[in-house]
Amino acid sequence: MHLLTVSLNYKRAPVELRERFALTKEEIPPALDQLQKTKSILECVLLSTCNRTEVFAVVDQLHRGRDFVTKFLGEWFHIERSEFMPYLDFKEDDQAIEHLFRLAVGLDSMVIGETQILGQVKEAFFAAQQAGATGTIFNTLFKQVITLAKRAHSETQIGRHAVSVSYAAVELSRKIYGHLNRKTALIIGAGKMSELTAKHLADNGVTDILVANRTLERAEGLAAKFGGRVLAFDQLGDALCEADIIISSTGAKGYILTRQDVEAAIERRPARPLFMIDIAVPRDLDPAINDIENVFLYDIDDLNGIVEANLREREKEAEKVQVMIQAEMEAFKQWVATLGVVPLITALRQKATAIQEEAMRRIENKLPDLTEEELRVIRKHTKSIINQMMHDPIVRLKEMAVEADAKRSLELFTKIFALEDELEEQEKIEQARKLAENLDKQQKGYKEAPPKELPLQL
Repeated sequence: MHLLTVSLNYKRAPVELRERFALTKEEIPPALDQLQKTKSILECVLLSTCNRTEVFAVVDQLHRGRDFVTKFLGEWFHIERSEFMPYLDFKEDDQAIEHLFRLAVGLDSMVIGETQILGQVKEAFFAAQQAGATGTIFNTLFKQVITLAKRAHSETQIGRHAVSVSYAAVELSRKIYGHLNRKTALIIGAGKMSELTAKHLADNGVTDILVANRTLERAEGLAAKFGGRVLAFDQLGDALCEADIIISSTGAKGYILTRQDVEAAIERRPARPLFMIDIAVPRDLDPAINDIENVFLYDIDDLNGIVEANLREREKEAEKVQVMIQAEMEAFKQWVATLGVVPLITALRQKATAIQEEAMRRIENKLPDLTEEELRVIRKHTKSIINQMMHDPIVRLKEMAVEADAKRSLELFTKIFALEDELEEQEKIEQARKLAENLDKQQKGYKEAPPKELPLQL
């Protein structure tokens, strides 16, 4: 049994290729169904975001697993393997486990420590669970990964430093005012950057948002999203008297606000600070504005400096998170190692139970006058003796499973307790179960055979 990750991500694959491998939520279940019909794929999870499409799989053999996963990708998306193979990233066993942990925490994201990916990993896992595509390994691993990611974000500062210009602008506003509750913000411009800034302002308590833009229709669209008010450009002077925060991001070639404009407004407004952020290139706000008393002006370079410093802080926190990941990986690997002893423990219990039942049969034959209550007491105590005798051997067995020479130790354990017959019987039962499962899959495939042409990804 091996773990395999096959990834097409932003680090190696261009966006024009990644978009061809995008999966909608509705397409995930049938895609999982198609993937898990392969004998080599024991468990699988599909993750599809704007930056990546990844297949997580538990496989019986690595080379067969790689071949079947890449074949599935080619067939499902109707793309020749030669077109995407050079862009695939393969990770196996320990590397695959570490990748999943790093992915969920946000260490593998374009923005270190972002939290959106954790929700996407959770959705992918739950979808696979509902589709019956996960089993013992992934049910344990993904739950452990999700728990660790939540703990990493709560116990470290990995996601608490602004690493986008728009969010850095809002963070800077909070440092000036302490909080943004009941503050008034004036946004000049109605582009994407202005929209992101407006969202961050609203999320941080700004209740009154004014929007000014040369194209009135775009200003109205942005204001409507946040319950704001629209201003014409000739009303900027009045807005300067009202606003606490001004953020400007337009494509104008000259200054929209000069020092004289702001000085005139300061004379008409109460004695409170005015915070101004210019994130336009070329700049919208006259740099001389910064010389006015009680007015604080920052430009895009100031914000970029903050973002870079915050990224360095996140990288420091990433080192702490990596230590947490290594500890979780060791715990998971030890758990996997103990799975190998489950058949031995089952065999030992079966043998012990058989001995106890045979002893009870003889007691009943030799002492036929025993009452049901007396037999119940004897049965209880003989079971207790069996359980106590098995306790230490089972504990030692689990310890041996994670040692370097585990295979030899487990073979010796099998011989000492003469468990060969019980293990052979378990193997027969397991083979029968797998045969029945394969027959069921074949019958299901016959009854619900998909069309030869797989759904075309648009």
